[in-house]
Amino acid sequence: MPDAPKTAVPARTALATFANGCFWCTEAVLEQQPGVLDVTSGYMGGQVDNPTYKQVCGGDTGHAECVQVTFDPSKIGYETLLDWFFRSHDPTTLNRQGADEGTQYRSAIFVHDDEQARLARAAATKAQANFRDPIVTEITPASRFWPAEAYHQDYFRTNPSQGYCRMVIAPKLKKLGLDAK
Repeated sequence: MPDAPKTAVPARTALATFANGCFWCTEAVLEQQPGVLDVTSGYMGGQVDNPTYKQVCGGDTGHAECVQVTFDPSKIGYETLLDWFFRSHDPTTLNRQGADEGTQYRSAIFVHDDEQARLARAAATKAQANFRDPIVTEITPASRFWPAEAYHQDYFRTNPSQGYCRMVIAPKLKKLGLDAK
């Protein structure tokens, strides 16, 4: 009797949530990583339910612009995602990345469990060797994630000729050795 056909077993997935300035840049970097299944731009860490981009940009909600990454841990480890996080921004500037300024642009790792917290602290200690100034990235428990408006999702991919994409995101991707197309 022949063996029964094998069905695909869904990959085990995990979540990682990072804030490191504009979510458009972070999304463009992380969605190119093998094993990353989805990157959603959104907001975390604030006091307002279902915040809008305009509210978050006003700096009064307490939220950070962030990305929530769904990944297959058998193909990419949380440690690798942390490495990309620290390589893709300046974690030594408090509440600022480039021209973006305010608490909504803070550097933060929102951890989903104790193991992520341990790995995030270890990654920050390791990354410190690459910076003269102290790393100010906050490592805090994840709270409710609010997806950003639809026009923010896959922003670089759908708007490659937009000014911010050409002047900020594309050079960042090139510097990191990633596809800027």
